[in-house]
Amino acid sequence: MCGIVAVLRRSSGRMPPDGSHLLGELARGVAALEDVEGADPDALARAATHVEVVDAQLKGAPGVQALLADDALTAGIERHVEQLQLAADRVEAALDANSTALTADLSTVELEDVNAALVRLKDAVWAVGHDRLRTARAVADLSGSDPSRPAIEAFTSVQVALSALDRLEVRGRDSAGLHVFVHDHALDVDDPAFARLLDQRRDPLFGSRAVRRAGDALSFVYKAAAEIGELGDNTAALRAAIGADDLLHRAVAADTAHAVVLGHTRWASVGIISEANAHPVNSEEVDRDDGPYVVGALNGDVDNYADLAAIERLDVPTEMTTDAKVIPTLVSRRLAAGEEIDEAFRATVASLEGSVAIAAAAADRPQRVALALRGSGQALNVGFAEDAFVVASEPYGLVEETPTYLRMDGETPADPQRPGATRGQIVTLDADSAGELAGLRRFAYDGTALPVADGELQHAEITTRDIDRGASPHYLLKEISEAPASFRKTLRGRIAAGADGRLSAELGSESLPDAVRSRLRDGRLRRVVVIGQGTAAVAGQSFAAALRSATPNLLVDAMPATELSGFALRPDMSDTLVVAISQSGTTTDTNRTVDLARARGASVVAIVNRRNSDLVEKSEGVLYTSDGRDVEMSVASTKAFYSQLAAGFLLALAIAREAGPGDDGRSHELLEALRELPDRMVEVIATRDAIAGVAQRHAPSKRYWAVVGNGANRIAASELRIK
Repeated sequence: MCGIVAVLRRSSGRMPPDGSHLLGELARGVAALEDVEGADPDALARAATHVEVVDAQLKGAPGVQALLADDALTAGIERHVEQLQLAADRVEAALDANSTALTADLSTVELEDVNAALVRLKDAVWAVGHDRLRTARAVADLSGSDPSRPAIEAFTSVQVALSALDRLEVRGRDSAGLHVFVHDHALDVDDPAFARLLDQRRDPLFGSRAVRRAGDALSFVYKAAAEIGELGDNTAALRAAIGADDLLHRAVAADTAHAVVLGHTRWASVGIISEANAHPVNSEEVDRDDGPYVVGALNGDVDNYADLAAIERLDVPTEMTTDAKVIPTLVSRRLAAGEEIDEAFRATVASLEGSVAIAAAAADRPQRVALALRGSGQALNVGFAEDAFVVASEPYGLVEETPTYLRMDGETPADPQRPGATRGQIVTLDADSAGELAGLRRFAYDGTALPVADGELQHAEITTRDIDRGASPHYLLKEISEAPASFRKTLRGRIAAGADGRLSAELGSESLPDAVRSRLRDGRLRRVVVIGQGTAAVAGQSFAAALRSATPNLLVDAMPATELSGFALRPDMSDTLVVAISQSGTTTDTNRTVDLARARGASVVAIVNRRNSDLVEKSEGVLYTSDGRDVEMSVASTKAFYSQLAAGFLLALAIAREAGPGDDGRSHELLEALRELPDRMVEVIATRDAIAGVAQRHAPSKRYWAVVGNGANRIAASELRIK
């Protein structure tokens, strides 16, 4: 998997925000939390509103300009952010400690309100303290001292792209590239000294720091390629090269200058790992470098690239073996033949076979970017920010700037009624109307216009706080380290002690609806089927085992969602409670199975991590894991899995109490052990160095391992096998 990024920006008409106003808003946010004792969701929401105002004002080039111009503003923001973060941490620590003062009088619904408001506040504080301040510092490092407003705009676009590439490296990191088209630069390109400088940076393979004069625009490219390295190495190399490039700084300094950025992070499938094969690539051929100039980047594979190169007699340097090279080259050929840019791009991508995502730009329209998506194996999303479009292969690549985006659909035919119609979409973006629907045009692969309605725009449910690696070298270690906190949050407010000191699982009607409880008590619900996919299905096995041991009065089964939908559905499932488990709430197979079961009369309760996700809308009751917004970025599920286990035990014990006969003594022991588990998890993680030593001594000597277990340990073995 690879990742595409593009940033198109128009000059902002908004003045930089007033620093005293921003600090006043933050001070009011701090005061909202100081004036209230305990966990007041209204106070948390008021504080969040004040911080969100500041976040919105600091977005984009005007916000960066304000921060670069006033060191005192930055220091003041840092001070208030620290105060707000400490206040949020105090509330959360008290909740996790099951403080009587905070939780005794809160129902589970009220506690969920507190969780939601606390998450909102933490998101806003994080956005100001990390996203906005970090962006300004990074732009300052890239642009140098006293940059012009156009330079700030250009380097803000570069920073947004680099930040997105850094996050998209989870898709692949053997190489990365960033291309900058600068137009209206006001440089004297006919000056002999300038011509000599261009000649020195003419690298025929379009390697790092290569520059081209492309009509009235300048084309800059920066690349990094390494088979071995850490996440972040490539973008650090790109950042250093860009910051040190005096010619780029001169090009974007003019009052009229504009920059369009196209970036890519690669996981090589065709072509060796090298700067020459790193994307973006340009349209030049060995003996043809004066044709219309085009650059492009590719995700996926062009299955017929060799055939196209032979048919069109493309003369590509032998060092360039990536299939992406045919894309800008073929577009250039068509432009030279007299086709308009939109048609040249459409005809080119329509000639490609395979599942692909493509971004391209041409020198004669450097303020435009064309996108294409075909097949279900790739993705492209267009984010709508203030005065900017931000394109990324995943929503987490654009949420730093905007939560609002259009997801392209690679499976849509121009005419659904016409068999064999080519599937896929093409989108063109224009920087002159950046950030608005007016700047976006969408077509089918056959050229049929596909207008975008406002209702098609989506709102991301994650922020950069969810996907920040912090000091961790990779996401797996990050998620493992956060697992105890996620487990603890899942238990928050859901274990209560009775007058006799015995613990019980306390779930509100929002998690286990009254109608479901009633049907469990009178025996109308006799079956429980728990479903999920992948790791969630393994968590379902744990839930089923816990429920079977807690009550003999229910027939309990656990299976992947696809097995239920494919083989185990009954015409009448009114006697069945389906428990659906999903981290994201968007798992297609699970959600489709829920629809089929509900249509047959089944009741549905979900264990899910995401508020407002599809599965939440389909379920009668929802038990959120962690705080209802604890995103797992690691491919191997860790904290999400453990949180699902915790939620499963809570739900199993609550269901068993309704279905009877319950064993209060056994329930007390389980819940007591659950409350202690986060501390035990912390102790295990603390032995990481010792575990590493054992692994280094024993793991390399064996190429194959079998993971087995009996009883409850079989479930643990299944999860470890998936890892």
